[in-house]
Order: sequence, then C-alpha cells, then structure tokens
Amino acid sequence: MHEIVVIGGGPAGLTAALYARRSGKTVLVLEKEGFGGQITASSRVENYPGIPEISGAELAERMMEQVLALGADTDVGEAAGIRGEPGRLTVYTEEGEEYPCKAVILATGARHRMLGLAGEGELVGRGVSYCAVCDGEFYRGRDVAVAGGGDTALQEALLLADLCRTVYVIHRRPVFRGDALRQERLFSRPNVRRLAPGTVTGLLPQDGQLRAIRLREGSGPERELAVDALFVAVGLQPQNQAFAGVLALDGDGYALADEQGAGPVPGVFAAGDCRRKTVRQLTTAVADGACAALAACRFLDEAGPRK
Repeated sequence: MHEIVVIGGGPAGLTAALYARRSGKTVLVLEKEGFGGQITASSRVENYPGIPEISGAELAERMMEQVLALGADTDVGEAAGIRGEPGRLTVYTEEGEEYPCKAVILATGARHRMLGLAGEGELVGRGVSYCAVCDGEFYRGRDVAVAGGGDTALQEALLLADLCRTVYVIHRRPVFRGDALRQERLFSRPNVRRLAPGTVTGLLPQDGQLRAIRLREGSGPERELAVDALFVAVGLQPQNQAFAGVLALDGDGYALADEQGAGPVPGVFAAGDCRRKTVRQLTTAVADGACAALAACRFLDEAGPRK
C-alpha cells in the first residue's frame, strides 16, 4: 500500500509527488497517457521563474527524473474512480487494477477544447496555440487569429493586440458572449478585426508551420486568411467526471476545493487545472501540487497509523 496516490502526471501531480516524498511518504503517480501533461506540447517555456527558456518536454523530463530519484513509484492506467472511507481508500482503473492508499491527490488537469480540424494536433506549438500568455510573445509584430467568443477569447485577443500587428477575432455567432466592456475595449483597437459570424474550416501549413487558415464568413464562400498563429479559446474540459462521488464539482465540472486542495471527503485533494480557480498556468499548477501534498501529509500525520 502507498500512503498517497497521485492521479495525473502533469506539473501539478509531479510536484505533489515531489513534496510528498520529501515529507517521507510513500507515493504512487498514476498517469493514463504521457507523464508531463500538456506542457510537453510547448516548444518553448519562457515564463517559469529561474529558467529563461526551456522546452516543455525537457522541463517535464527534469520533473520526472527528480521525482523518480526521490523514490516515487509510477504506473500507467486510467483511474475510473475512488472508493472506501477516509484513510482507507482504493483507486481503481479502467483496466481493473486497484491501488489501496490512505490519501489521494487528484491532478487530472483540464483539456483545451479543440476545433477538431485536420492537422490541429500536429500544429500545436507550430502556429496553433491555446494560451496567449504562454505563446503570444513569439508572434510579436505578426498577424494572428483568435477563435472563440467568450471572455477567455476576448482576454486572449486583448493581450495579443498589445503585441501583434493584426488580430483577427473569429466567432461562429454574430454576437459575442463575453463581457460587454471587454468587447468595447477590444474592438476599439485599430489593429483588431472582428470576423463574426465566421468559422475556421481548415489549417494551411507550410514546412510544418501554420501559414494561413481557411475561413468562411456567414454563408459566404471559403477563403484563405494569412496568419502566423491561431489561438483557440473555445473552452476547457476538466477531467473530473470519474470522481464526482468524492469531489464537489461546479457547473463546468471543476473541483470545488480550497487553496490547500481540500474538498468534501477527508483525504481526497485536488490540484492544478482540474480545480476551480482564476489562473491556470504552469506556475499555479506546481503551487497547487505543493499545497495539496503538504495538506495530504498533514492529514496522514494527524490521522496516525492505521492498519
């Protein structure tokens, strides 16, 4: 039996494992896909304190090596749920595996909703992005597009408008859903072009990099729009559905947990992008992981040994 099972091997989960091992707890990190999480798709990370520039894949590899060097165990499998009582829990997987433990840290993350276009996945980090804060600086002085009509899309476009020559804001409906004052600020900018209703229907790469998008405005014909990047802001999908029995979820599926990651079930904690919060960045993910791990360790210490 491990004292703590961490579900999710992204930055939040790996940081949680790091802090738990440094506190002397036995830890298993269970990941359903690839260790490192979404950060591995970032070709350059330039906003992590102390490291001017690093690829997401290398940063994830360093995190993984550090956790393994401290003696954490890892396994691959998709967690299907948690059962038991506080201090005596079992994580079970779709494959039928069971992992008994005393505490669980859920670091399952949230996936960016994709547009579902051919080649979209292959162009992530090569002109397709889901984070203007992360990647906007790479396109300073260039032409970009933002797909989306909510507050996130408007905020992304505002940030890009400070950096880029032209920002095309594309929304499939004629009316944007985002805050009216934010819309006014955005569309008053001289370098912002509003394309609504409009739909991105294709991606046009050249030498492995996005060079243009295929666009249809209203019921008109498709046309090409030359851009250096497309920022997709059509929402996130938290990966919490399997744990609804031990988490309190908001209307969008995010875990309702405090700053220590604690929720309604003692011994079950949430960290990273799966938790409801304002800022979802690499730095806040690792902070969440540290807080949740220390809270889990306190829970175990206060509960004392159990057979």
